[in-house]
Amino acid sequence: MKKKILFIYYQNIKPNGVSKVLSNLVSELSEQEYEIEILFLMAPHKDFYPVRPDIKKHYIDSFGHPYSRMATNLYKNFKSVPKIYSLYSYLYDYGSYKTLKKWISENHHPYDTIVSCWYKLSSMLSTDPEVSRKTIAWEHMGYTSGGFFWNKTMRPYYKNLKHIVSTNIPGEQHYLKFNKNSHTIYNLMDDALENNMFIRPEDKKNIISVVARLDPEKNISGFIDIIAHTHLPPGWKVVIIGSGREEQKIRKEVADRNLEDIIQLLGSRNMDEVYRLLRISRINCLTSTEEALPTILIQAMFFSNALIAYDCQYGPSDIINKNNGFLVPLHNRKAFIEKLGHLTANEEALNRLMKSSFDETHKWKKEKIIQQWKKIL
Repeated sequence: MKKKILFIYYQNIKPNGVSKVLSNLVSELSEQEYEIEILFLMAPHKDFYPVRPDIKKHYIDSFGHPYSRMATNLYKNFKSVPKIYSLYSYLYDYGSYKTLKKWISENHHPYDTIVSCWYKLSSMLSTDPEVSRKTIAWEHMGYTSGGFFWNKTMRPYYKNLKHIVSTNIPGEQHYLKFNKNSHTIYNLMDDALENNMFIRPEDKKNIISVVARLDPEKNISGFIDIIAHTHLPPGWKVVIIGSGREEQKIRKEVADRNLEDIIQLLGSRNMDEVYRLLRISRINCLTSTEEALPTILIQAMFFSNALIAYDCQYGPSDIINKNNGFLVPLHNRKAFIEKLGHLTANEEALNRLMKSSFDETHKWKKEKIIQQWKKIL
């Protein structure tokens, strides 16, 4: 009999890194000895990434809970008030907790294992003595994410969980302090990447790519400032894919700094378009102030990109080394400008780095990752 696994995620399969690796993993596991189902805490929505049709999906709309509706109305009417987003978040989270608790208490019994894909949901499940024993927390954010309440009040309950899966080594080391069943398992890439061949530099363009949500923690404003102070050789362009809370602010910054001829903002795009950008770009950059494991850096390697990223907590340090790019101290704008200027001005050095970056992808093949998941499932 197949083992029955329930994955839980607060969003639907939308355009973001967690959704991408979730769709990859459940599709792979469903081809093996597992019966996979997914619970979403949102109303039904068309999947952005493909999910196998034999995977059953459940939807519970956490936005429909009275506390969540109260939070939405509060933020909508008073979003200019300082700290209002924090109040909105706590109210919505409580509504999510009540919605999830009701569904789980009624439906958890048939599942051998529950895999929670978000630290807030994992924290909620870890407080239930029965459910926590079969729950795996799949951590996609740094272990310091969420502020005092989630770090100091809720995450200690992770000691009750069956396993904790971090996507970076510092996360595993942190969680081992109170749960011995803590592991590092890197994100699973898809077949479209695994089958890639090295792309010759002459088949690419002088493009610096960035793929990220336009939200504060992705620090796109900081990247625009870097570009404004980098003397890019003639012909070099920057292409940014992503949307988010700061989109209008970012567009204004590009216009105000007269960078519209250099920086192209494409907004949200599907994965095929992301891959098309990575296929023609030479350098991929990341200026996030926090991450868990930035999948985009790995994807960029499979498309023969050199990498430059801030050494934020946590994730880039698990990926970047001297063979594939430069890891820049967090917020060290001068060093980032220097590395970007060096690569764009030295074609031979860039070409060598692009080749060795692609060669590094052998570390990220899916067979090993699937075996790690099967072991704990």
